[in-house]
Amino acid sequence: MNRKKLTTTAGNPISNNQKSLTAGFKGPVLLQDFELIEKLAHQNRERIPERVVHAKGWGAMGTFTVTHDITKYTRANIFSEIGKQTKMLARFSTVAGELGASDTERDVRGFALKFYTEEGNWDLVGNNTPVFFVRDGYKFPDFIHTQKRHPKTNLRSNEAMWDFWSLTPESLHQVTILMSDRGIPKTPMHMHGFGSHTYSFWNNNGERFWVKFHFKTQQGIENYTNKEAEQITGQTREKYQEELFNAIENGNFPKWKVYIQIMGEEDALNCPFNPFDVTKVWPHADFPLIDVGVMELNENPSNYFQFIENAAFSPSNIVPGISFSPDKMLQARIFSYADAHRYRLGTHYEMLPPNRPISEVNHYHKDGAMRFFENFNSNPDAYYEPNSKNGPVEDRSYEEPPLKIDGNVARYEENDTYGNFKQPGDLFRLFTPEEKQRLFQNIKEAMQGVSKEVVERQLNLFDQADPEYGAGVRKALGI
Repeated sequence: MNRKKLTTTAGNPISNNQKSLTAGFKGPVLLQDFELIEKLAHQNRERIPERVVHAKGWGAMGTFTVTHDITKYTRANIFSEIGKQTKMLARFSTVAGELGASDTERDVRGFALKFYTEEGNWDLVGNNTPVFFVRDGYKFPDFIHTQKRHPKTNLRSNEAMWDFWSLTPESLHQVTILMSDRGIPKTPMHMHGFGSHTYSFWNNNGERFWVKFHFKTQQGIENYTNKEAEQITGQTREKYQEELFNAIENGNFPKWKVYIQIMGEEDALNCPFNPFDVTKVWPHADFPLIDVGVMELNENPSNYFQFIENAAFSPSNIVPGISFSPDKMLQARIFSYADAHRYRLGTHYEMLPPNRPISEVNHYHKDGAMRFFENFNSNPDAYYEPNSKNGPVEDRSYEEPPLKIDGNVARYEENDTYGNFKQPGDLFRLFTPEEKQRLFQNIKEAMQGVSKEVVERQLNLFDQADPEYGAGVRKALGI
């Protein structure tokens, strides 16, 4: 067998990869053993900072295929024709879990997608739930602190978690989903995905539409109970990784049908709730699901670290025809996600293999650490803009229509007819008696060690959603 030569990172051949260079058989190791120093130094740097949230994740590559025409809503090239295929990357994750956490904890699952389009990367960063705990990015760091370790005990705190939720009534919708049967999906393949936020489409006529994205699993919804999840964790902490990797390796490619909901600009003005509030859903009876296409995962990454750990998703990555909305959580994430990647992966994280667009990249960002790609070497005079040196220029044909905004600048309180309790109550009333009992039991188990004051405050929120909700949790708690 003609095997390749082992070398240093500079390409120098290595003569011996088994022993250190020493002064004599029993002598000390020499500082000049650069091969040893390089090997140890690289080992010290094998880990990068884990994500503050969504640290534990699993991912794969695949394709998105258009099956229905939605070009009247958007000019986005990815949806330009029926049958069009676009390569993409998916990463699923737990929100609170650290890198070594069990896959089968009760937690929201991240559902992050990167589509490699001809007009740049489009990232859709959502969850397996259509809503979230808070509606304003200002409260996101506070919420995440309650999901992490207590500064003194260094333990996860049920008290902090329920204290925050009980003082934040808008969280009730998401809390109800989290504590329901869907709080622990069996695998990444057996859960739906949602863009969660309200985004916008715009078409070639300059018309804007508000849009929500839905990904319906074709494997069916399957979940673990708390007891089943505990048994799985006792056997393996890597259940999701095993299931996703093996399914794809064995040719059982998971699929999701892709849908959208559309709301016109006038409809948004007359909506009885804030359609940009991520703690709310749009009723399907009023805004039905519209077929778009199919997402299939059919390729495991050749190197997990390179393609999944280095994958960087951000809602700031949009393409012509897709844009943002006044959703306050979305507006905060547009900044915070890209900023997190610059800290965790470096200034030029977008040029790492999983993040690199298939389209041509031209900009005037200069230098910085790890500038490992071409810096207009073929045209070095064009390093500023505007210039007369034949450098890249703007193209006004990609400019999106104006976003209509009217109002006084203030820190507004939410005040709509739906409030914080209608939709959680509606969801609760959809549960079967058996599902309700499991909900009550899950909440009881999650409230272990929580102070009476916090419990009573949370019970009051359950009561306001539905009296049966509060009564059922009280009975489970023995109150």
